[in-house]
Amino acid sequence: MKATEAYAYYKTVFERVPKPFAFVDLDLLDRNIASIAQAAGSKKVRIASKSIRCADVMRRIQGSAPEVYQGIMCYTADEASLLAREGFDDLLLGYPQWQAERLGELIAHIEAGRSITFMVDCEEHVRQIERLAAERGVVVPLCLDIDMSADYPGLHFGVWRSPLSAWEQVRPVAERIMASPWLKLEGIMGYEAQVAGVGDNMPGKPLKNRIIRWLKKRSVSEVASRRREVVDGLVQLGAELRFVNAGGTGSLDSSRLEPCVTEITAGSGFYAPGLFDHYAAFRYEPAAAYAVEVVRRPRPDIVTCMGGGYTASGAVGAEKGAKVYLPEGLEQFPLEGAGEVQTPLRVKSGDQLAIGDPVFFRHAKAGELCERFMKLYAVSKGQIVAEYATYRGMGACFV
Repeated sequence: MKATEAYAYYKTVFERVPKPFAFVDLDLLDRNIASIAQAAGSKKVRIASKSIRCADVMRRIQGSAPEVYQGIMCYTADEASLLAREGFDDLLLGYPQWQAERLGELIAHIEAGRSITFMVDCEEHVRQIERLAAERGVVVPLCLDIDMSADYPGLHFGVWRSPLSAWEQVRPVAERIMASPWLKLEGIMGYEAQVAGVGDNMPGKPLKNRIIRWLKKRSVSEVASRRREVVDGLVQLGAELRFVNAGGTGSLDSSRLEPCVTEITAGSGFYAPGLFDHYAAFRYEPAAAYAVEVVRRPRPDIVTCMGGGYTASGAVGAEKGAKVYLPEGLEQFPLEGAGEVQTPLRVKSGDQLAIGDPVFFRHAKAGELCERFMKLYAVSKGQIVAEYATYRGMGACFV
């Protein structure tokens, strides 16, 4: 669909919906679901809930191909508890959790029959969970978070996550887990953020793009070697791993080639936010967006919208701002950008936008969009077919 057709399409669909609002295009979402399943090859795909933040969307993904989409990677203990109550299973905590009360609630879900695996990366984490597991008399599954970033002279390529980056660091923590009658080592996770989460096709930055592509290529082989070393070491210790988790949407093509990997995490690719326009290897459909309203026109070539300034987390940069989506040809002002209460836009000559018209934006990141809205309007074949509650709409706010 051309941009002019897409704008007319969405404008008609949402003609009676008060602005601002957010939506998910189910037809485009379904294409992304199929594309990600294909890109994963023979591996299972674990859904990254942080990038979705809507239970109905996660149910749709899982229901589309249950043989591929198995399990959820959660980002907080409270979120895992919510999803367990909503009927989701095979929940993996993507980050270590510490508070005893919240850990205890998850252990109660395990006792009730749910499959929930805690993330750890040090003996302090292990001792805390072991104590709570012993108090309840429940065996708790654990996953070791292996750091997959790369260090080169003058450059740390990746993100600061786990202190476990090599087998000699992993071994004592693994042995501590395996020695406990209340703990079970179920899996390992290694997220190669420098491959999965870094765009390598940024406009106007050809030299930087070439450097990043070279670093990614080098990192892929190093990551595979380190992951293999850890898996082999754990097998020699007698560990029986249920899963070896890797990657993200941006590294499906490399993670799927590793024989020891059993599953790949994916999240952002389902919505395909603005940052995902800047990858050379793939392109998914923009399935989620939001609309704000034109409320004034200070000059014939400028319209001003109410709100719209939903900035993404992480290091501050222009790429983290909201991206004008439809109609095509609108430009933000560098000194104003997308604002909390107003967003001025330069209008291309010949375009006509009236007061009250919608302007559609895409968030730079995926799930963060849902922190600003209570629901997503679900659209298919030119109609609003459902209203999906976001976590906010369910009364939940986790971070």
